[in-house]
Amino acid sequence: MIRRMLSIAVLALLPIFTLASDFPLTGSNTEIKFVGTKPQGKHDGGFKTVTGNASVKGTDATSLQLKLDIDVNSLYSDNDKLTTHLKSPDFFGVKSNPKAMFEVTKVEKDGADYKVTGDFTMLGKKNSITIPAKIAATDDSLTLTTSFSIDRTKWGMSYGQGKVDNMVKLSVSLKAKK
Repeated sequence: MIRRMLSIAVLALLPIFTLASDFPLTGSNTEIKFVGTKPQGKHDGGFKTVTGNASVKGTDATSLQLKLDIDVNSLYSDNDKLTTHLKSPDFFGVKSNPKAMFEVTKVEKDGADYKVTGDFTMLGKKNSITIPAKIAATDDSLTLTTSFSIDRTKWGMSYGQGKVDNMVKLSVSLKAKK
């Protein structure tokens, strides 16, 4: 009798303790691209190598926990000479700053979409950013898409002032499965 009552109590509490689904993040399921602009035009690029993990409790996107490491040396652009320059100390300084990181600290519902706040570390400087995102989660998949701009000078990247725009557009597409 006691065993039966205990079983019923455990079953009644199960919905409260929804288990989180974990999703490994890699360059094959997470794409980070950028667009840098200047008065004479623009350049496209991105990062080939990322690693990290995301987890979500059930389908509740506001429970998203995510940590992403970006291998800055995997940077590419639409121009080989520019790629080399972007890896130099003038921009990313990949020898002394080989990684950038993003870690989610809060996710809030914002109409049909979400506002994702997190710490973005680049060039040894950490700044909190809030970005708009579309997020969908199921027990076995997680998708997140976003497009936003950051001011590169907040992380100390000031080379080319007046020749290179400070605002850089980033887009992230994450399509992870268990």
